[in-house]
Amino acid sequence: MISKRPTIADLRALKGKRQLTMLRIFTIDEAEAAETAGIDIVSIPPELLLNPRYRDVAPSLFSMTGMTHQEAGTRDDYLRFAGKMLQADGDALYCSGGIGTVKFLADEYIPVVAHVGLVPSRATWTGGYRAVGKTAETALALFEECRAFEEAGAFAVEIEVVPTEVASEISKRLDMLLWSMGSGAGCDVQYLFAEDILGENRGHMPRHSKVYRNFSAEYDRLQIERIAAFREYIADVNSGSYPKDNHIVHMANDEFSRFRNQLDNT
Repeated sequence: MISKRPTIADLRALKGKRQLTMLRIFTIDEAEAAETAGIDIVSIPPELLLNPRYRDVAPSLFSMTGMTHQEAGTRDDYLRFAGKMLQADGDALYCSGGIGTVKFLADEYIPVVAHVGLVPSRATWTGGYRAVGKTAETALALFEECRAFEEAGAFAVEIEVVPTEVASEISKRLDMLLWSMGSGAGCDVQYLFAEDILGENRGHMPRHSKVYRNFSAEYDRLQIERIAAFREYIADVNSGSYPKDNHIVHMANDEFSRFRNQLDNT
């Protein structure tokens, strides 16, 4: 764990020395857990970064936020959004847009993380939700794309579902940081979703994910208990068992008598 919140210069200095850990998180509880556990980098939604409690519980987490280029609007809209996120104490901006958009942001000194390989917001161009770079030609195209993003000013690129051999070779040949999601151990950062690690994901489980806990089973147990408690409450109301004397407030007898008299005289 890096003891203080790292700068981009700190992260770059670690390239080739050790791998860092990264999580996609969504809640204050997950942020606090990531901080306490010693996670290095997190990807978070804008609303979490804007939560006034976020930096109280996660002072040392290098925090990337962002939106897809499809959501952002114009490049000027993207720049305004990025400025707002940095002013909210974010550390970097995720950008799924093209080389021109990344360069536009980087030229204004926005710390930009680009995205290559399986990029969900543009997966139709690479054949859907499948690995990218499995042939020499497509692997070379990936390298050229990463190099172009580096030249455009991105300090890092998320490389998703790319053969480990390809990602490793690209990482060796570029100064930028490669954040691996399902692209092997030859990159600079290993990136997983907290919901997968915690067993909360009830949908498709990506090949690269690893489950460390089964929160879904605990949520199922809690839901059963929740329903049972609600049913017991209904039964108590129907039987007169709730409310009991300790659940209510009484009026003094003399005040109640005065109240009754005033009602009767109204």
